[in-house]
Amino acid sequence: MTEATDERRKRLAPGTAAGVTEAMIDAQVRVFYAKVQRDPALGPIFSRVVDDWEPHLLRMVDFWSSVLLMSGRYKGNPVAKHAPLDLRPTHFARWLHLFAETASEICPLQAADLFRQKAAMIAESLQLAAAVARGELPTQSDHITKQRPQK
Repeated sequence: MTEATDERRKRLAPGTAAGVTEAMIDAQVRVFYAKVQRDPALGPIFSRVVDDWEPHLLRMVDFWSSVLLMSGRYKGNPVAKHAPLDLRPTHFARWLHLFAETASEICPLQAADLFRQKAAMIAESLQLAAAVARGELPTQSDHITKQRPQK
């Protein structure tokens, strides 16, 4: 990656204007997931799938760095990772509550607002993908098939 590309990413990164730093992301992730581990609704779900927390935390730091600072460090598929967990709207609501609470504790107002906005968008996307996977919502291909005239 060139210096010009790095500079362009920094300018376009939503977190840059909001004052988000790598240290802030690391603190947000660590404090948030400590709460998740203790949470009666979310803790058991995560304990079934996360054996070693440190690699998971580092992966989540990379994820949020990529989302907010456009670092490009995260390489993964969040939808595929969350699909087998059978997460329901109540789980996402709890996740968002804890995440927003943590952002308010860790970050200055503008950065906390950005964390909350991005988390809400991500949660909505994951919820829709989970609902489609469970067959609760039609897929785009279902819609296209219904639009075709029957012969």
